Amino acid sequence: MATNYHNGKMAEYIALVYLLFKGYWPVAKNYVTGRGTHAGEVDLIMRKGKMLVFVEVKERRSIEKAAYAISEKQKERIIRGAEAFLQKHKEYDAFDIRIDAILVEYPFRIRHLRNAWIAPKLF
Repeated sequence: MATNYHNGKMAEYIALVYLLFKGYWPVAKNYVTGRGTHAGEVDLIMRKGKMLVFVEVKERRSIEKAAYAISEKQKERIIRGAEAFLQKHKEYDAFDIRIDAILVEYPFRIRHLRNAWIAPKLF
């Protein structure tokens, strides 16, 4: 029997493969900003041309439930994670920044939400 952890990791893998087929290249997977930042983890950081994309992956029994599972607290955590990543990796200073969500429903349905939410501090 699959656990929530395994379902989540499978959803991250599905999202990664999906984005690879769409022309994105991985920069980091499960990026942890470090202790004391309260930023936690960014599921995927992807690059397409001069665009750097921070991706939150959510898996639920329906696409709608996956979308509603992204809380305001999580959005703020991901924004802080993106800020910490950008401060540490100056080679991306000239890149455009976007935050996306990949929603996964099992047995298999996927939705890619570009600009899932705006992070004014990053722009």
